[in-house]
Amino acid sequence: MITKEKFCFIKKKYGRVASWAIWAHEDKEPKSNMGDLTVLDPEINKNLLSELNPNVVLVALNFSEDVNHKPFENFHAGGKFQDYKTRYALRDSPYWGGYMTDIIKNQPEKNSDELVKYLKTHPDEVQSNVESFRQELRDIGAKKPRLVSFGNDVYDILKRNLPEFEIVKIPHYAHFISKEKYREEVKQSVS
Repeated sequence: MITKEKFCFIKKKYGRVASWAIWAHEDKEPKSNMGDLTVLDPEINKNLLSELNPNVVLVALNFSEDVNHKPFENFHAGGKFQDYKTRYALRDSPYWGGYMTDIIKNQPEKNSDELVKYLKTHPDEVQSNVESFRQELRDIGAKKPRLVSFGNDVYDILKRNLPEFEIVKIPHYAHFISKEKYREEVKQSVS
């Protein structure tokens, strides 16, 4: 369990670039309540701290847009992105409550192919971000975490640079598949 002090420290240091895999329940619409951040407030959600698991770290590539997120808003965008599939896929799974972050910070790019091309010619950027990620893992109190990559690009970066960790790959939530099919594919990675 994460203490309230640790939670507040993480929120202050990483809240604009990271979040937790906990969402409000949807209403009739699959994208409803995605932006409801009250579930990430321990004063409102009294079970929150006991649900958080820093030993599951879900890792995406980068921000797709240059936005100034509210604390823990990353991966909790309203109806604009495909984040709702992640909520649907992770609910009642061992990944629920995991920590969510990007491996590459401060380089917004909607086209991941463009970012990957850039990173291939700037290996120092990759190394810098990997070292920052290692510090992030220490800061959140992760002990032998399972790293869960959203897609191939992140998986490749993690495998090359963090071989000491258990790393599993799930499809990226932006793939054009139904939320039901996405959930099935995520379930397969759990075993």
